[in-house]
Amino acid sequence: MKLPMPMVLVGILVGAVPALMVSACGAPESSGQAKVARLAAYDVNPVPREQVRTGGSLRWPLPEFPAQWNAHQANGAKGVVLDVIRGVLPVLMPTDEKGIPHPDPDYVLSAGVTRNAPQQVVTYTLNPKAVWSDGTPITYRDFAAQGTAMSGRDKRFQIISSTGYDQIARIERGRDDHQVVVTFDRPFADWTGLFSPLYPAATGADPGVFNRGWLNRMPVTAGPFRLRSIDRTAKTVTIVRDPHWWGRPAKLDSIVYRAMDSGAIPGAFANGEVDVLDIGGDASAYVRVKEVKGAAVRRAGGPDWRQLTLNAVRPPLSDLRVRQALALGIDRKAIAESDLKGLNWPIQTLGNHFFVNTQEGYHDNAGNLGGYDPVRAGRLLDAAGWARNGDHRTKEGRALVLRMVVPSGMPGSKQEAELIQAMLEEIGVKVDIRSVPTDDLFDKYVSPGNFDIVPFSWLGTPFPVSSNRSVFAQPRGDRIQQNYARIGTTKIDDSMDQAIRELDPAKARQLTNEVDRMVWQQVSVLPLYQRPQLVGTRKNLANFGACGFYDLAYEDIGFTS
Repeated sequence: MKLPMPMVLVGILVGAVPALMVSACGAPESSGQAKVARLAAYDVNPVPREQVRTGGSLRWPLPEFPAQWNAHQANGAKGVVLDVIRGVLPVLMPTDEKGIPHPDPDYVLSAGVTRNAPQQVVTYTLNPKAVWSDGTPITYRDFAAQGTAMSGRDKRFQIISSTGYDQIARIERGRDDHQVVVTFDRPFADWTGLFSPLYPAATGADPGVFNRGWLNRMPVTAGPFRLRSIDRTAKTVTIVRDPHWWGRPAKLDSIVYRAMDSGAIPGAFANGEVDVLDIGGDASAYVRVKEVKGAAVRRAGGPDWRQLTLNAVRPPLSDLRVRQALALGIDRKAIAESDLKGLNWPIQTLGNHFFVNTQEGYHDNAGNLGGYDPVRAGRLLDAAGWARNGDHRTKEGRALVLRMVVPSGMPGSKQEAELIQAMLEEIGVKVDIRSVPTDDLFDKYVSPGNFDIVPFSWLGTPFPVSSNRSVFAQPRGDRIQQNYARIGTTKIDDSMDQAIRELDPAKARQLTNEVDRMVWQQVSVLPLYQRPQLVGTRKNLANFGACGFYDLAYEDIGFTS
């Protein structure tokens, strides 16, 4: 299960700060920073447009079938949502393979900081040809409405994150409707990640439309593709070439997304029913793709990271000592070795909540919580009053039992859970594994807090702090944003904001690592490893594959023969 981090979730969100770039050669070795294998920044079989055949349909499987297509709404921040809407909605500042954003001239002719004092001002000059599918021009009004909705000031908007938007003082019309002037209250280094994807003004102007107007529908589009259909019975979404698109015409006639049980996708790929297979950590799928005639495995150092989220408000996890015991009682390297076995991938645990191993700025901040130490874990549980009673521990007549929720359609998650179950059994903690439908995992379990432990992957972006702020920001009442652990501190919030405001890349990296050390100490999210990006595709599929931080140009995707 992969989530975008806000902005998009995705960790989510750039004149990007060089400090936040991915390195194609891996992170440099330094104190507290392990040497990692050389990994490609991206692998998408790049082919010039003139060599890509016009026509054909790309059959793209999805591990779940979303209902919410507003990526900024609390239930819409999912990787599968982004996989679809990036072909039909404006992504204003796509990033290259190094994680550096550039204005997409189909939407933005220019964008930059036009004043830094007394306030930071960013000016966008929009492409006057850009229009929504209903014929309405894309103007400053769309920016203003989205900025207001995402600011967090009106609680009726069920947003995934207000980061960056909450620092905007005003959004105004420039010299005409196609110029947008955004004035910030205080500096925001990752401004280039805002307003992507862009939604029409009608969405941001009305909480009802924002929250429910994109349920099982896409009212309007503005991309190289437009929506043809959403079939909830067949669990398919079909987008087709938009003849009114003002940019370079899409090479493909259509893209058909089909939700399938993850365990069935490798077979569907081998049988020629789909053209793409996100191998992830599935060694059997990796072997199977290599055996398929006419298939290729695209490999890159992915931005995703596997982790365990602990629900820190539920007893007994509300006790820090219990969470510390879990961190020490779980052998993260053994999990990485098990998950990545057979993938020909370097085994390296992740010691940071903001940077992955191959990003500049990465430092292992786990300290004494990063190693496997079941003896110390047992002592912490003893100190917390959980006495060993046979195989398990009890306190005041209550057994120490935790519920771990995993998606039923992903066999690797169950295997991972069983490994964790065995590890924690050794320190007297009983883990009940509950498999739930993949489509229900977040809406019915993770978001409402109906779990003790849950494994999934966060989708990283080149903007570590602004995209992750909603994951670690202190919850305000029932507004948790993406903080599914439901815990935080004012100091962490203030420190994240300081890092977000810092315009010097080296200082920003330093501040980010200071925040990370604080997050480690609250033991709410346990990083496991940087997730490999292994994607099976047809060999003749061009401009598509393992992207890393690279944003696909959907109009250039196609087949060479």
